[in-house]
Order: sequence, then C-alpha cells, then structure tokens
Amino acid sequence: MNSMQLSAIEIQPEAEHKYSVIWLHGLGADGHDFEGLVPELNLTAKANIHFIFPNAPIQPVTINGGMSMRSWYDILEMSLERRVDIDGIYQSADLIEPLIQREIDLGIPSTNILLAGFSQGGVIALHAGLRYPQPLAGIVALSTYLPTIEQLTTERSAANHAAPIFMAHGIIDPVVAVESGKAACDTLKSMDYEVEWHDYVMEHNLCGEEIEHISAFMNSIFK
Repeated sequence: MNSMQLSAIEIQPEAEHKYSVIWLHGLGADGHDFEGLVPELNLTAKANIHFIFPNAPIQPVTINGGMSMRSWYDILEMSLERRVDIDGIYQSADLIEPLIQREIDLGIPSTNILLAGFSQGGVIALHAGLRYPQPLAGIVALSTYLPTIEQLTTERSAANHAAPIFMAHGIIDPVVAVESGKAACDTLKSMDYEVEWHDYVMEHNLCGEEIEHISAFMNSIFK
C-alpha cells in the first residue's frame, strides 16, 4: 500500500506560496468534502496557502458489511472503544508523509505546514503529525479520537511536542462519542501537549461557531 501515491484535490495559492494545509476527510467521503470550507475560514493568509485534500485509498470496511469505500483504515466494530485496524492507521500515516515532503521540497518550511482531519482523517492527522520527525505548524483534529495513543507514548517525535493542537467535537455525536474525543484530548494534555478543546451542540459534522474557532486558530499560526 505504501508504494501508492494518493490522489488529491488541490487549491493553489493565488499569491506567493508560504503555507500548506493538508486536510484529511472522514470515512466514505473524498477530497472534495472540505474543499468548500476554505472561503468560510476567512484566513488572513489565504492567498499564500496551498490546500491539499487527499483522497483516502478505497478499501473494504468491516462495519459497513465489508463494502469498499474511501477509508484511511478499517473499522471493525462500532463500540465506544472501537476496535480498529492499527496497521491501517500506520499505512495511511505513511502515505501522508510524502505529501508533507513534497511541500518541503517546494521550499515550504515544515513549521508552515498544518495537518487537519475530520473523524478518521483526524486520527491520521494526529498519528502522522505527532510522530513526524520535523516540527509542523499545528494539527486540527475534528470529531475524532486516538486509538494509537498507547503507541504514541513511545513513538511521538520531540520535534512536535510544542505543536499547537485544535480539537473539537459535537456533544451529541452518534458516530464518534464525545467521550472518546475528550479522552484523547485529556491524554495528550497529560503528555504536555498544548491542546485547545471545543465542544458544540451538534452531531458528527461541523457548525458555524466551530468554523469561527478553526479560523481563529489557523489565523494565529498563518499570519
């Protein structure tokens, strides 16, 4: 799987390319899922940002009767503890690294590259970002959780210990329980990560207030 290259939807910067955002969609969606969000974020540096929305590989998903769809890893059951395919998380994280490297090769410092993800995509953003050997701009993890927290206690990279993390969740999320997201946030805080947490009265989606908070977070990084 790691020899494959991810296809992606891209929004090129309108002015000088200074920053890059790699945004990962959720289960069964694709790179177009968050493309329409860009204008709503009201980013001060929007003209200087290269947005990359990769498409997850198409693979069978156990909880959906083994049906093939875009998925960053297999989900084996829908319980709160959610047994997942840990190897699949590692494989997908490995597919994100070349996307980061491509931006670095274009002359963008790693500290100007932000990873973002929703649901499954948030798992990969956290897992790839916290293990990445060079310092990143930050991580945005929405309506997500962290099944590899145990592995991260030993595998995390010191380079991203100070990377700011934004986590947000709907308190009535029927897909990823808010408790799972909050547990991941609390554990990261206990590992001395700088995590900004928000929750909203919403399900497994985004809301206007959340978009404003994401905007403020990203504007504090990309000036």
